[in-house]
Amino acid sequence: MPRHTICIGWLLGLALFFCAVRGFAQANDAPRVAAIDWGQAQTLIAIGAPPVAMSQIPAYNEWVAAPEVPDGVRDLGLRVQPNMELLSQLDIDVITITSMYAGLRERVAPIAPVETIDIYDGNGAVWDRTVESTRRLGALVGREAAAEALVNDTQARIEACTAQVPEHAKPLLVVQFIDARHVRVYTEDSLIGSVLERMGIANAWQAGGTYWGFATVPLERLASIDNARMVVVKPLPVGVAEEIDTSVLWHHLPAVNNAPVLYVRPVWGFGGLPSASRFARLLVDALGQDCSAGGAAS
Repeated sequence: MPRHTICIGWLLGLALFFCAVRGFAQANDAPRVAAIDWGQAQTLIAIGAPPVAMSQIPAYNEWVAAPEVPDGVRDLGLRVQPNMELLSQLDIDVITITSMYAGLRERVAPIAPVETIDIYDGNGAVWDRTVESTRRLGALVGREAAAEALVNDTQARIEACTAQVPEHAKPLLVVQFIDARHVRVYTEDSLIGSVLERMGIANAWQAGGTYWGFATVPLERLASIDNARMVVVKPLPVGVAEEIDTSVLWHHLPAVNNAPVLYVRPVWGFGGLPSASRFARLLVDALGQDCSAGGAAS
């Protein structure tokens, strides 16, 4: 066989080999994800596949807090109105949203495929849907094992915290202030409510709420709840701390009079499993206990 024929054949084989290797690498590389929803963003960070871009990073740092956003993640601006020019420049493979941001689908679909992963869709318990969404995000980015580890780690963290809950703990009324006279109360059908259930702590709010697991009420609505302890999730809006400090109404609420109010650092009540384990830890810490064991994002 002529030498040049052998050479051409060898070069062709080498080219096919590199094409196959390149195709394999591309198939196994994690997709470049843009996450509009904070809960999805925190879950992706927690499983070691942070999004290329996400929305409102400074506000995430204030309201969600953990896990921290790695350096290099681009800020898309408002969740309801992301920076379309930046989004189109980032070579995104997939954009993740929830039904809350369904109105964005038509706008962002020309840039990349859109994946809707919901927790609050009315199909099943919030906890089960949160676990399912974690696994779906893990599958989306090829991090199934890390997603499963996050599920197991979160359950272990909550169990460790549960063991530290004082006996005969009062039912808890978990709220976030909207202003000095109105609060968001977390219902049993919320992530916060699901964590309380797993910790064996009764949720003092039994009046139900919205599709998203909370009720927005004036402080007066809390006056009839007399066998409970108040838990306030930070951050507080500007000026609210000063106003409630001198508020006769606030100080006359039974849940405030029964025992010192528990203030916990920011937890995203609409987040994923990292928010669940963070709330369990912060709650028990606020109760004066210690449940530092475990490795879930805090």
